[in-house]
Amino acid sequence: MSRWAFHGHAIVSDDDRIAGPDGLTPESLRNDADWGRFQAALDAAAVTILGRLGHEANPNVRGRNRLVLSSGVRGIIRRDGAWWWNPAGTPLADALEIAAPQGGLAVVPGGRLVFDYFLKTGFDQFHLARAEGIRVPGGVPVFSGISSGSSAAECLAAGGLVADAPEALDPAANVSLTVWRRRA
Repeated sequence: MSRWAFHGHAIVSDDDRIAGPDGLTPESLRNDADWGRFQAALDAAAVTILGRLGHEANPNVRGRNRLVLSSGVRGIIRRDGAWWWNPAGTPLADALEIAAPQGGLAVVPGGRLVFDYFLKTGFDQFHLARAEGIRVPGGVPVFSGISSGSSAAECLAAGGLVADAPEALDPAANVSLTVWRRRA
């Protein structure tokens, strides 16, 4: 699937959570510098791949090309302004041939099960922003392995990615960014 590059994007708390217990992103994980970077990535993407809850919670006001993972469909279908895809019935390459036949950048903003899927199939990069000093008790972890005691860094390394040096994305808000890249 070298015609597509898969880049994950998430901002997490110190305890590697992407959402609160209600499944929504808490205000404490919202940051303008991170949001600006993320929006630029979405603007550059041939397709955005996300879960049903993310699609429903974030209206597609810019009309971006979306591929929504859902166990509630068969194969791949067009509805609600997006391509809906069930990986249990259609391979990823086949879904992408329909949703983004030109190839290019596939930005993956999650949620957790979507991140888990691409951790197994292969991210080319994962942009992990961290809101330092923030914890989200009972929240949704970025990867399922965190519930078993692994950290996000351990999950990404196990997925074949290596971390670049972290950079201060927003020093005033204590938000850093580490880009993880596929091992050569």
